[in-house]
Amino acid sequence: MPLPWVRLDTSFASNPKLLAMVQEKDGHRSAFVYLCGLGYSGVHGLAGFLPAECLPFIHGRAADADRLVRYEFWEKQRGGWLVHDWEQFQEANEETIRRRERAQSGAAARWEGHEARSDAERQRARRDRLKAAMEQNGDPDA
Repeated sequence: MPLPWVRLDTSFASNPKLLAMVQEKDGHRSAFVYLCGLGYSGVHGLAGFLPAECLPFIHGRAADADRLVRYEFWEKQRGGWLVHDWEQFQEANEETIRRRERAQSGAAARWEGHEARSDAERQRARRDRLKAAMEQNGDPDA
Protein backbone atom coordinates (compact mmCIF):
# COMPACT_ATOMS: atom_id res chain seq x y z
CA MET A 1 0.00 0.00 0.00
CA PRO A 2 1.52 3.34 -0.98
CA LEU A 3 2.08 6.05 1.56
CA PRO A 4 0.27 9.35 0.95
CA TRP A 5 3.35 11.19 2.24
CA VAL A 6 6.67 10.48 3.95
CA ARG A 7 8.08 11.99 7.08
CA LEU A 8 11.22 14.11 7.11
CA ASP A 9 12.90 14.86 10.41
CA THR A 10 12.83 18.62 10.99
CA SER A 11 16.50 18.49 11.96
CA PHE A 12 17.44 16.90 8.62
CA ALA A 13 19.04 20.10 7.33
CA SER A 14 21.45 20.17 10.30
CA ASN A 15 22.24 16.43 10.28
CA PRO A 16 26.05 16.12 10.60
CA LYS A 17 26.14 13.43 7.87
CA LEU A 18 24.25 15.72 5.52
CA LEU A 19 26.44 18.72 6.35
CA ALA A 20 29.55 16.66 5.58
CA MET A 21 28.09 15.25 2.37
CA VAL A 22 27.07 18.61 0.90
CA GLN A 23 30.65 19.84 1.31
CA GLU A 24 31.67 17.40 -1.42
CA LYS A 25 31.36 18.28 -5.09
CA ASP A 26 27.77 17.37 -6.11
CA GLY A 27 26.91 16.48 -2.50
CA HIS A 28 23.85 18.72 -2.66
CA ARG A 29 22.73 16.72 -5.68
CA SER A 30 22.96 13.50 -3.68
CA ALA A 31 20.89 15.09 -0.90
CA PHE A 32 18.17 15.82 -3.46
CA VAL A 33 18.34 12.23 -4.71
CA TYR A 34 17.91 11.03 -1.12
CA LEU A 35 14.73 13.11 -0.71
CA CYS A 36 13.35 11.93 -4.04
CA GLY A 37 14.16 8.36 -2.99
CA LEU A 38 12.05 8.74 0.15
CA GLY A 39 9.10 9.77 -1.98
CA TYR A 40 9.68 7.01 -4.54
CA SER A 41 9.82 4.28 -1.91
CA GLY A 42 6.77 5.69 -0.16
CA VAL A 43 4.55 6.10 -3.20
CA HIS A 44 5.37 2.59 -4.41
CA GLY A 45 4.89 1.01 -0.98
CA LEU A 46 8.43 -0.39 -0.94
CA ALA A 47 9.05 0.19 2.80
CA GLY A 48 12.39 1.92 2.26
CA PHE A 49 13.70 -0.22 -0.59
CA LEU A 50 14.90 1.48 -3.77
CA PRO A 51 15.41 -0.79 -6.79
CA ALA A 52 18.48 -0.02 -8.88
CA GLU A 53 16.20 0.68 -11.84
CA CYS A 54 14.61 3.65 -10.09
CA LEU A 55 17.79 5.74 -10.01
CA PRO A 56 16.98 7.78 -13.16
CA PHE A 57 13.43 8.39 -11.89
CA ILE A 58 14.73 9.97 -8.68
CA HIS A 59 17.21 12.13 -10.62
CA GLY A 60 20.17 10.05 -9.44
CA ARG A 61 23.39 8.71 -10.84
CA ALA A 62 25.63 5.88 -9.68
CA ALA A 63 27.91 8.46 -8.03
CA ASP A 64 24.97 9.76 -5.97
CA ALA A 65 24.04 6.25 -4.85
CA ASP A 66 27.66 5.53 -3.88
CA ARG A 67 27.86 8.77 -1.92
CA LEU A 68 24.56 8.05 -0.11
CA VAL A 69 25.86 4.60 0.87
CA ARG A 70 29.20 6.06 1.99
CA TYR A 71 27.44 8.62 4.21
CA GLU A 72 25.04 5.94 5.51
CA PHE A 73 21.82 7.42 4.16
CA TRP A 74 21.32 4.26 2.11
CA GLU A 75 22.40 0.66 2.65
CA LYS A 76 23.44 -1.44 -0.34
CA GLN A 77 21.02 -4.33 -0.89
CA ARG A 78 20.72 -7.01 -3.52
CA GLY A 79 19.00 -5.30 -6.47
CA GLY A 80 19.18 -1.78 -5.04
CA TRP A 81 19.35 0.08 -1.75
CA LEU A 82 17.50 0.36 1.54
CA VAL A 83 16.91 3.76 3.13
CA HIS A 84 18.76 3.72 6.45
CA ASP A 85 16.36 3.72 9.44
CA TRP A 86 13.26 3.87 7.22
CA GLU A 87 11.13 2.09 9.82
CA GLN A 88 12.24 4.51 12.54
CA PHE A 89 10.81 7.55 10.74
CA GLN A 90 8.10 6.20 8.42
CA GLU A 91 4.80 4.60 9.32
CA ALA A 92 4.17 0.96 8.58
CA ASN A 93 1.64 0.36 5.84
CA GLU A 94 -0.96 -1.04 8.26
CA GLU A 95 -0.56 2.00 10.51
CA THR A 96 -1.02 4.29 7.53
CA ILE A 97 -4.17 2.47 6.48
CA ARG A 98 -5.67 2.74 9.99
CA ARG A 99 -4.82 6.45 10.21
CA ARG A 100 -6.34 7.13 6.78
CA GLU A 101 -9.52 5.25 7.71
CA ARG A 102 -9.86 7.22 10.96
CA ALA A 103 -9.32 10.50 9.12
CA GLN A 104 -11.83 9.63 6.41
CA SER A 105 -14.40 8.51 8.99
CA GLY A 106 -13.95 11.73 10.98
CA ALA A 107 -14.21 13.87 7.87
CA ALA A 108 -17.36 12.05 6.76
CA ALA A 109 -18.96 12.61 10.19
CA ARG A 110 -18.03 16.32 10.17
CA TRP A 111 -19.32 16.97 6.67
CA GLU A 112 -22.44 14.81 6.70
CA GLY A 113 -25.38 16.99 5.69
CA HIS A 114 -23.11 19.66 4.22
CA GLU A 115 -23.61 18.84 0.58
CA ALA A 116 -22.58 21.46 -1.93
CA ARG A 117 -25.26 24.04 -2.66
CA SER A 118 -25.53 26.91 -5.09
CA ASP A 119 -25.49 30.52 -3.93
CA ALA A 120 -29.23 30.76 -4.56
CA GLU A 121 -29.88 27.66 -2.41
CA ARG A 122 -27.75 29.05 0.43
CA GLN A 123 -29.54 32.43 0.29
CA ARG A 124 -32.97 30.74 0.26
CA ALA A 125 -32.00 28.61 3.28
CA ARG A 126 -30.76 31.73 5.11
CA ARG A 127 -34.00 33.60 4.41
CA ASP A 128 -35.99 30.58 5.64
CA ARG A 129 -33.94 30.43 8.87
CA LEU A 130 -34.38 34.18 9.48
CA LYS A 131 -38.12 33.97 8.80
CA ALA A 132 -38.49 31.03 11.20
CA ALA A 133 -36.49 32.88 13.87
CA MET A 134 -38.65 36.00 13.51
CA GLU A 135 -41.85 33.97 13.70
CA GLN A 136 -40.59 32.22 16.82
CA ASN A 137 -39.38 35.40 18.54
CA GLY A 138 -42.05 37.72 17.20
CA ASP A 139 -41.20 40.52 14.80
CA PRO A 140 -42.35 43.96 15.97
CA ASP A 141 -42.46 45.23 12.36
CA ALA A 142 -44.62 42.35 11.05
